Amino acid sequence: MSVSDSLAARFYQGLAPAVGPSAPPTRDPGASSGSGALGEAARGFLDTLRSGETTAMKGLSGSADMQSVVTALAATEIAVQTAVTMRDKVVEAYQEILRMPV
Repeated sequence: MSVSDSLAARFYQGLAPAVGPSAPPTRDPGASSGSGALGEAARGFLDTLRSGETTAMKGLSGSADMQSVVTALAATEIAVQTAVTMRDKVVEAYQEILRMPV
């Protein structure tokens, strides 16, 4: 899996003021900042996990059909794989920063 280019661009654009002085960034009024997009992604991840867990519990109690349980668990698996991929990218970037000469 790869991290979306637009998500990365919005994240870096949100970091621009912290990095140093530059020209004020031109922002699209409808676009969210990098931290806002990251927070939104985290909320979506948690919602997917909660939904999958709730559906799995209903499946165990017999009040949900197997198709909805399998669908919810597949969505949860994809969300976890995406989160792990993002974590790996962050760790890789941090390691690259540590390898930079000072």
